[in-house]
Amino acid sequence: MAEKSELLMALDQIEKDKNIKRKDILNVIENALISAYKKHVGKNVNVEAKVDLDNGNMIASVVKVVVKNVVNPLLEICIQDAIKFDQHVDVGSEIRIPLNTQDFSRIAAQTAKQVIVQKIRESEKNLLFDEMKEKIGQIVSGVVYCASRNIIIDLGKTEAILPVNEQVHGEKFNVGQHIRTVIVRVDKNSRGSGVILSRASSEFVKKLFEFEVPEIYEKIVEIVNIVREPGIRTKISVLSHNPKVDPVGACVGIKGARVKPIIEELRGERVDLISFSVDPVKYITWALSPARIISVVITSYDDKKAEVLVDSGMLSLVIGRNGHNVRLAAKLTGWHIDVKSYEDHNKFCIND
Repeated sequence: MAEKSELLMALDQIEKDKNIKRKDILNVIENALISAYKKHVGKNVNVEAKVDLDNGNMIASVVKVVVKNVVNPLLEICIQDAIKFDQHVDVGSEIRIPLNTQDFSRIAAQTAKQVIVQKIRESEKNLLFDEMKEKIGQIVSGVVYCASRNIIIDLGKTEAILPVNEQVHGEKFNVGQHIRTVIVRVDKNSRGSGVILSRASSEFVKKLFEFEVPEIYEKIVEIVNIVREPGIRTKISVLSHNPKVDPVGACVGIKGARVKPIIEELRGERVDLISFSVDPVKYITWALSPARIISVVITSYDDKKAEVLVDSGMLSLVIGRNGHNVRLAAKLTGWHIDVKSYEDHNKFCIND
């Protein structure tokens, strides 16, 4: 099939470059040799094959059982004929009869090559799957390859999908346009690695802040919680582990230098940054920003219920368009928030 240096060097190179074990490749070649011989003489023949690692030659033999009277000539050999190959054989023992591999080695080589190519492809898919799986939760940049209902993104090594449910309503992208997303899932399938992307997840916003704010990346400032209604508003509570560092100020940056690129990436989505507090009154008050709150009364610590009073003129701002401000505040804090007008006690209740 090949000279020693050619075959063995090829095996070594494949093992090094493609991470396919030499033993597995040899197994493929040996099975191809067996398969090729059986195509010549029939599938019921017991054949063994191996590659000589000293010289790279293929060695094959037919295995037969030594018997007195032959019933199945494909699997049995009489003692008289067996002695011609081995004078020390006995009835009941197995004998290996060498085969001339020249007649079918070319077929075996072609078969082995096809299987090896397939194994290399599978190995590359597995390596790519492992590589992309390690990138789950990371921001990636790509180019729009297909702008249909599910957007196909070219990431360079592989293509990925931005499904409809991970897109932000109203965002439109054209073929050839660069786009940033976060990897949320990697599935293994027959076509390779199914990389699922998102622009609608809270994780996307979180990773944008980690990229823009060094204090978050260095864990001086911690994102305690983040809730989002994609395309409309995001609320983020942050906590500083250094008393000299203002967590909200660090995220906003001087004159908004850090938060502006994030808002631009989010196509103008509103981002509220809130200092986290273990005091629920403070936390709820800040979570309802930018509205001004008159008072927050905890009505049940066990059920985590709170009543919020505001001026009637502030009521619409507290609630937000379609209730998104108070709804996100409830999700952010984990408290049931009951908003009432201080003047007329109009009630608006939202549950987390």
